[in-house]
Amino acid sequence: MEQHEMISGEIHERMRIPYALRHVPEERFATLLPQPSIVSVGDIILARLEKIGKNSGLELRSGRRSTLHEGDLLALVFGNRYATRQFEGYARTDGDRCHMLSMGGLCGMVESKHASVAEPTKLRILGAIGDADGQPLNMRDYALPRTHAAVRPKVIAVCGSSMDAGKTYTTMSTILGLQRKGHRVAGIKLTGTAAGRDLWSMADAGACVALDFVDGGWPATYLCSLDELLDLYGVLVDQAAAKEAEWVVMEIADGLLQRETAALLQSPRFTSTVHSWLLAASEPMSAANGVSVLRGWDIEPVALSGIFSMSPLGIQEAHAATGLLCVTAKQLQSGELNSRLMRIEDEHPDGELDSLSEGIIGGH
Repeated sequence: MEQHEMISGEIHERMRIPYALRHVPEERFATLLPQPSIVSVGDIILARLEKIGKNSGLELRSGRRSTLHEGDLLALVFGNRYATRQFEGYARTDGDRCHMLSMGGLCGMVESKHASVAEPTKLRILGAIGDADGQPLNMRDYALPRTHAAVRPKVIAVCGSSMDAGKTYTTMSTILGLQRKGHRVAGIKLTGTAAGRDLWSMADAGACVALDFVDGGWPATYLCSLDELLDLYGVLVDQAAAKEAEWVVMEIADGLLQRETAALLQSPRFTSTVHSWLLAASEPMSAANGVSVLRGWDIEPVALSGIFSMSPLGIQEAHAATGLLCVTAKQLQSGELNSRLMRIEDEHPDGELDSLSEGIIGGH
């Protein structure tokens, strides 16, 4: 049996628990174990902040963002990160050192970064965290369970041309537009890196439940297999169905060319269960190229939105290049796209969609 020591009351008081670990009961943070020689995605550690860099704050499990100081004690979780405008990082260490990869509590080693981004915040690992019996904690053990509702919601997928194209705002606006017209809507962020602000945005727009991959036991989804992503999708849609959601508005992180996004959007097991698609783009050229990629994958977006839609001229260019409806956030929020969504609903028999969903929910 591994040697371990109980975490003292003083350390408990000082230790900050991040958003990524919000499903791990606080009493489970009981013992301090030796650092494992090889770390895995989901492993939970206690670390001391050695030098502040890019991440100067930590989003706590409560949702509050706390300011960090050198010497702080942090409970963190290993994972992989893919962010073209921030870090490429992996679940590994350099001896007893590692980096903070996100403000949501992800740690690992940075492999590369955007030229405009500061060096990562540096950490010293004090040990793995275990339960009262000395068993190491892993976030994967705290996923929400499967449920099996009789009626499944229709899924609207929001994807983007790139990081920071306006996907989250488009998702929030679509939820608000449906909710304002009396529909029961769930918000899901299927892929990405742990951070609570996207979920709070969905909840504030009136989502009956807001969920992400953390609820499925993942600190981040970079390097997940397609089967793992499909299983995660099933868990989250199950949870939305249990809340009697009519609709799920689901954000898929990063751009169309990102590894997991491209895998999902080229998988009939996934695309056949999606009711309709929205593409968020940063400018007209990326909108045109994004539509071209989607059409190559036999996906036809219902409409385009995102940052480019803040400009009337941008809307003109994107519409001329694609022939697709371009909508602003304000139009989405007022429900102007709802009638088009309802027409699409009429084209999909409920039985067909339920059958396709069961293929994922019930197994691969």
